[in-house]
Amino acid sequence: MELTLVVLAAGMGSRYGGLKQIEPVGPAGQIILDYSVADAVRAGFKKVVFVIRHGMLDVFHDKVGVRYQEELAVQYAFQELEPLPGGRVSPPGRIKPWGTGHAVIAAGAVVNDPFVVINADDYYGPTGFVELAQFLSTRFPASEEYAMVGFRLDQTLSEHGSVSRGICRTNKNGFLLDIQEHKSISRIHGVIVDQDHPSQVFTGSEWTSMNFWGFTPSLFARLEEQFEIFLNDGRDVSESEFYLPAAISSLISSGEATVRLLRSPDPWFGLTYPNDREHVTKFLSGLVGY
Repeated sequence: MELTLVVLAAGMGSRYGGLKQIEPVGPAGQIILDYSVADAVRAGFKKVVFVIRHGMLDVFHDKVGVRYQEELAVQYAFQELEPLPGGRVSPPGRIKPWGTGHAVIAAGAVVNDPFVVINADDYYGPTGFVELAQFLSTRFPASEEYAMVGFRLDQTLSEHGSVSRGICRTNKNGFLLDIQEHKSISRIHGVIVDQDHPSQVFTGSEWTSMNFWGFTPSLFARLEEQFEIFLNDGRDVSESEFYLPAAISSLISSGEATVRLLRSPDPWFGLTYPNDREHVTKFLSGLVGY
């Protein structure tokens, strides 16, 4: 078994305003991904797959992929608007990728072993990689027992604008019941609220999905089924995205999968807005061993 790290990097950084996956933030010019890959290597991962768009390949290979090819087998998978199931075509004017669930489907072209999914522009800390590696080492490829590393909500906010977060509900045994997506969470006058639903107030201790998952290859067929449902349910798909947490929630509710929530004590950091860079840079400057 060759533990694989799948890095979602095809997003266009609409709120950040640029290709934030390759933004230097470390004291020696490191990008956030350098820290995640280092943590994955220490946890025993042997392969990394970058999910990007075809138009990003040259710059991504030259500025990112070559950084890791001495430590890991490096491969690329491509998330594009088409092809779509059943010969469908994308709505006129759509330019955004289809979302994180679709990005993972794209990785299926080159992933055959248990794998971990992360975002390219998020720092997760080392603990989650170790725990997911241990979890996946006991799963066979057809297993539908998955895991997700969660973080406290109050540790995942930005001081510079609202964020989209998936709030987790679990049963008494620590398995996910569902993930409820909130697209506009922010801290206002010390209170964490959903700006789209002001009556929704959070304590900050809620466990939150940051797209840090452990899966087996059995997931790919399930996600393809969920993506077809997404395309067929009558919604306006000109802007809608096929979110991975929503797809996993559907698999849980139908009994097709179980997901254990692993609670990370590590801090999480990400680049959502340009002004987040200063905070991230300050934190990373204090890390040693990278």
